[in-house]
Amino acid sequence: MDLEERLAVFIDYENLALGAREHLGGMQFDFGPIADALAVRGRVVARRAYADWSYFDEDRRMLTRHQVELIEMTQRMGASRKNAADIKMVVDAIEMAFERDYISTFVMCTGDSDFSPLVHKLRELNKRVIGVGVEKSTSRLLPAACDEFLFYDRLEGVEVPDEDQRAPAPKRGTRSRKPAATPERAATQKAPTTSRRAKAAEAVAEAVAEPAAPAAVEPEAETKPATRRRKKAEPVPAPVEVAPEAEIDVAEQEDEAPASSDAPMEVRVAQTLADLQSSTSGPVTASALKRTLLRKDATFSESDYGFRTFGEFLRFLADRGFVELATGPSAGDPEVSLPEQGDTDAAFGLLRTVVQESGGSAALSGLKNAVRKKRPDFSEKALGFRGFLQFAKAAEAAGTVALAWDDDTDDYLITA
Repeated sequence: MDLEERLAVFIDYENLALGAREHLGGMQFDFGPIADALAVRGRVVARRAYADWSYFDEDRRMLTRHQVELIEMTQRMGASRKNAADIKMVVDAIEMAFERDYISTFVMCTGDSDFSPLVHKLRELNKRVIGVGVEKSTSRLLPAACDEFLFYDRLEGVEVPDEDQRAPAPKRGTRSRKPAATPERAATQKAPTTSRRAKAAEAVAEAVAEPAAPAAVEPEAETKPATRRRKKAEPVPAPVEVAPEAEIDVAEQEDEAPASSDAPMEVRVAQTLADLQSSTSGPVTASALKRTLLRKDATFSESDYGFRTFGEFLRFLADRGFVELATGPSAGDPEVSLPEQGDTDAAFGLLRTVVQESGGSAALSGLKNAVRKKRPDFSEKALGFRGFLQFAKAAEAAGTVALAWDDDTDDYLITA
C-alpha cells in the first residue's frame, strides 16, 4: 500500500461541462469514466470541483455520487469574478502540495492553458501531473506541460454521438434546466430496481448456463439519432436459485450506485484488467486487480457471485477463457492477463459471428453487450474507434456486415 500513488483531483467544472456540451454533440458530462481511469493509476484521496453551481443544478447529484467535494464560486456578486474559480483552484492545489507530502500525483481536469504555470510549478515540487480535458476545447499548450494527458472523449465509457446524430449544443453561459417530466420518465422513476446481490446471482447463473439469445439492453447513447433519452426501467428478472441471499430486496434502491455495478462481472474484470495492463509496465497480480476493482466499486465482493475467495473467482473466469493466470511473485497471488484480442479484422469477424447467432440480423442497441458476452475485454476504443456505431460502420465498409436504418424499430439494423 505504501508504494501506491496518492492522487488529488481538481476539476474546473465549467470548462469540462461546457466543453462536452459544445463539442460532443450536447452530451451530458459524466465524471464516472474519469474516476475509472484514475482508479487504475492510484488511490484518489481528494476530489474537488469548482464552479458556480447555480448553473449546473442537474450535475450536483452525479458529482456527489462520486464523492466529489463541490466548491461554490458564486459569480453574481455585483463585480466581475471571471477567474474566481480558477484562482481558488490554483491556491488550493499549491496549498495541498506543500501541506500533504503523501500526495504524489495531481490531476488537473481542465483544458484551459491558464493552468500551465500551475502544472509547471507542481512538477518543480516533484509532483506528477495528469491532465484531463475535452479534446476540441483543450489548448495545445496544456497537454505538453503534463506528465500524462487524458482526453475525456477517448475514455472507456464515454459514448460520443456521430456527427450526423448530434443534437445542437446549448449556448455558452445558459443555465442548466431539467427537462419536463414525461409518462415514460415517471414510470422509470416509480419502477422498483433489483438489488446488487440479485444482479450478481443472475450474472453467475447466466455464465454457467448454456448460451441464450442476447437480452434487450438499453441502447447506447450514440445509437439514437439526434436525441438523448434516459434509459427505461428494466423488468425485474425471474428468481435464480443460487443462494438464499440472492433474493430481491425491493427496499434496497440502487439509484445512487455507480453505473459500473450494472455491468456483468466478467466485463468489469476484463475492462479493469485491460486498463491496468495499458497503464503499468509490469505484470498485473491478482491483489492489484482486486484493489483496483474496489477503487471502482467499494462494495465489490467475490462472495456476491458465489465464490469464497478472489482466487477461486479468477480461476472460474480462467476456465471460461476470459482471463489467463500464471505463477505470481508469491503463493496465492498469481499474475493475471487477458487473452490476445487480435486485430481489427478479428473484431469484425466477432461482430459477424454474433449477428449470425442472432438469426442473421440484429438491432444495434444491445449488440455491444452481446459481443462482450463472447469477448468480455472487447473495446472499440482500444481498436481506435470513438464509438460502437463507428465500429459497426467500419465493419460495413470492410464488407463484413451490412448496416441500415430501420424506421420501424427506430434503430440501426445489422445483417450478416
